[in-house]
Amino acid sequence: MATLPAVMLQRPTTTPATERSSLRLVQDAVGFDDQERVHAPLIDGCLQEDRRAQQRVYELFYGRMMAVCLRYTKNADQAKDILQDGFIKVFKSISKFNRAGSFEGWIRRIMVNTAIDHFRRTKNSYLLLGEDRSIEDFGDQDEEDILADEGSEDHLDLKPADIINAMQKLTPAYRTVFNLYVFEELTHKEIADMLGINIGTSKSNLAKAKNNLKKFLSKEHKLH
Repeated sequence: MATLPAVMLQRPTTTPATERSSLRLVQDAVGFDDQERVHAPLIDGCLQEDRRAQQRVYELFYGRMMAVCLRYTKNADQAKDILQDGFIKVFKSISKFNRAGSFEGWIRRIMVNTAIDHFRRTKNSYLLLGEDRSIEDFGDQDEEDILADEGSEDHLDLKPADIINAMQKLTPAYRTVFNLYVFEELTHKEIADMLGINIGTSKSNLAKAKNNLKKFLSKEHKLH
């Protein structure tokens, strides 16, 4: 199995506060085209299998891609495994990036697909179900129920870490559909096509994911 160089398996060194501040100012000041121009020489280096360019790409996107992986997994160790596999795929398929869109967006899609593939490889029987019954048992959930679930959310004062911790308690099925719908902004049809399920299953898993998240967060923060 391919692995990243040892230096890349380390979490990138924390950037000094002054440098982080300067970086944020630069990022705020440049537009999409400018950011892609900054990425261009790194992409060129990765095409030449330049280890320094690969290391720089890894450092640039480690934090944001780790956050993506954490949302699809139940713990940090699992997220790190997916992150490593994802970056290996990034460097192996860098020639397929046509530079027409966002480099970060392209990397993100690879991470999401890697997370989904990870659970398929583990042969988790209930990846798409989340409970002890077959796909055929799910019918299309009434649209009124879906809307009721979406409209019943309380406004909670939560930190990002609270959300991540609660999401990691969801079953793989609920967590995957929730991520694809809420964060990747896919439609239920797109999710169904991607996961090989029907639209009703996608809607059902989303509604149940939202309900379970609300229960987890309410219990954790003692809200009723």
